[in-house]
Amino acid sequence: MFDTIAAISTPRGEGGIGIVRISGSEAIEILAKIFKPKSNKEVKNLNNFSINYGKLYNENNEIVDEVLVSIMKGSKTYTAEDIVEINCHGGYLITEKVLELVLRFGARHAEQGEFTRRAFLNGRIDLTQAEAVMDLIHSKTDKSISLSLDQLRGDLKSQISHLKRLLLDVAAHVNVVLDYPEEGIDDPLPDNLVDNLKIVVSTTNELILSYDKGKMIKEGVKTAILGKPNVGKSSLLNALLREERAIVTHIAGTTRDIIEEVINIKGIPLVLVDTAGIRKTDDIVENIGVEKSMSQIEQADFILFVVDGSKELEEEDLKINEKLRGKKVLGIVNKNDLSQVADLTKLDSVDTFINISAKENLGISDMEEHVYNLIIKGTVEDSSKKLVITNVRHKTALEKTKDAINNIFETINMGLPMDLIAVDLKEALDSLSEVTGEISTEDLLDHVFKNFCVGK
Repeated sequence: MFDTIAAISTPRGEGGIGIVRISGSEAIEILAKIFKPKSNKEVKNLNNFSINYGKLYNENNEIVDEVLVSIMKGSKTYTAEDIVEINCHGGYLITEKVLELVLRFGARHAEQGEFTRRAFLNGRIDLTQAEAVMDLIHSKTDKSISLSLDQLRGDLKSQISHLKRLLLDVAAHVNVVLDYPEEGIDDPLPDNLVDNLKIVVSTTNELILSYDKGKMIKEGVKTAILGKPNVGKSSLLNALLREERAIVTHIAGTTRDIIEEVINIKGIPLVLVDTAGIRKTDDIVENIGVEKSMSQIEQADFILFVVDGSKELEEEDLKINEKLRGKKVLGIVNKNDLSQVADLTKLDSVDTFINISAKENLGISDMEEHVYNLIIKGTVEDSSKKLVITNVRHKTALEKTKDAINNIFETINMGLPMDLIAVDLKEALDSLSEVTGEISTEDLLDHVFKNFCVGK
């Protein structure tokens, strides 16, 4: 926890610059051993929050690279420790050489997410803000960026703090009743404190209900494109992507594996999964693809069921229809540039059909609008209007809070002793503290930070 760590913070590969980040009490001391600024000042005398040009030297006084060095001292840095960032030339080898030099002179290689973990442990951010850093890095749309920035700014932290203050007011009254019975304070909670509990239940419930919206914005809607061979599934994928991503031929069974790509529909990522055509086949490889296609029916949030409108429906269409009952499905009638003969009334798993020609790129925009209206518009609200949670860990902790408060209401209604209220109040407060990380375990922190890159 208190040693000095270092890592490469930019992606591996060739580029204009590479950044090696150092954090800890010895960061500037290590820099002084390897860096000579052009100004000839001693490193310890360089200005705080300054960028300095100079050269790095190894132990044999040989130049390693020409660099710009950022020096950030004190508690207002990202980690709340002294930080040095060495901006060297980008490249596979040179950044590694600079990192190796820093490690030889006393730093330890950082673990995954260790810089952000130190920011949390040093009290600069809470756990929700640390998680927001990772969400921001992985954001694929403007809406997901907006949600991440809201959380990084501390909006969720502030809301949780407000709820805790309401509960602490209740806890103070309960403790007085239990600890000083001679004061003669009535056991029932005053109306204003009951109102506090109602506000906590209402607010936690709103946050819990927002999770599905937040998850959709953060992770996207997994959308499987299903249908028998040669109905135009791969052509539809290409039309939605506006590029030739999947191979398209007149030969049935061309697609034999899952192809996954992401498109952006009005700020929501749609994770498109192109599947192998579903049919009976003796081809071993194609049959594996068909099995994968069938598994997508259960895994997908939404299904685009593609049929060929220029031909009569076949047994494969009807079998797929059977499998899709009870699922969220949009029917895509492809090849509307040809005469239409398919009897769509036989497909009773589908409420809405959209006519398109993937080959001629007709009706694609209308289809995207229908997708948005069916699965997104009624679910996702403007994130600027309401606080939205995106993490299942937050949802679970808030559910525990809500359950504990509901238990308190039951205790009050049944006229049971105040001691039971105290127990549930502690459970509610502890659960809220889990959200922000005020109560946390090493296992929880390891889980949160394991998906960070090493240099963040």
